[in-house]
Amino acid sequence: MKRETHERHTRVANDLMYYIYTHIDTEINLDELAQMFRINKFTMHKIFKEIFGTNIYESIKSIRLQKASNLLLTNRYSTITQIANVCGYSSQTSFIRAFKERFGMTPNQWRKGGFQTYSHALLTQADYPRETTLDFEHLQPKIVKMPDTQAFYIRHKGYKKTIQLTWQKIQAWLFSHDVTHYTLISLFHDNPAITPLDECHHVACIRVDEARKINDQRLPELTISGGLCAAFDIEGKRGDILRFIHWVYHEWLPQSGYETTTKPPFAIYRKNHHLSEDGWFDMTFYLSIRF
Repeated sequence: MKRETHERHTRVANDLMYYIYTHIDTEINLDELAQMFRINKFTMHKIFKEIFGTNIYESIKSIRLQKASNLLLTNRYSTITQIANVCGYSSQTSFIRAFKERFGMTPNQWRKGGFQTYSHALLTQADYPRETTLDFEHLQPKIVKMPDTQAFYIRHKGYKKTIQLTWQKIQAWLFSHDVTHYTLISLFHDNPAITPLDECHHVACIRVDEARKINDQRLPELTISGGLCAAFDIEGKRGDILRFIHWVYHEWLPQSGYETTTKPPFAIYRKNHHLSEDGWFDMTFYLSIRF
């Protein structure tokens, strides 16, 4: 395959995945999706499978269940039916059946503590240090309203050390365009505390903080949704991030009086551990909330 063809297919697949994540609470009609992207439906399926290794139907189902499993824990005042509807299920029966098939338990069992065993197994399998010396209990977030942010990005599937190579490509892109004023951002489409790490999509983003237009088809662009957020200032080492996300969703959020949304959290770096020699990060983690 020619390089130009591969780059074009990657852009199309990324745009499709971005649309799915940002419209997961709606009915996604693949015929309409193909028309929207001005692409043959067969070709759309082929490109998506080529880039992500899975078909669109399975990806939509997986993302719906990921979002639902998260909201079941964090939105304790929402009924199972309400959460099913928010995640695109019109039938509670079909939702419960799909959920049990994915997680090995019903949504009610998950909510009553079954998630802890599932989540613990994922964390112990992680290709990350399993221990952290950070004391999250003393972290107090600021409640802020963030604007939407336009950013160039590269999507990386799987929480592995190879994420560093993705960030190096971001860095190479910066150098090639002589960009000196920028902000590095991680977009966490999936919660690694309840999603198998090899299925998580980590999105490495770059916001150009310069008053000039960069016309480059090598990297696609997306909009990082803002809105009401809990903002946590945190610094530490690589392995601390998974533990921190686990704590935010499973301990802080259920006790906070807030609920989360289907918008993905994101982190704005002051120091990016994927690019620093000592492996340390300094960042603010933004979690979408509602009151």
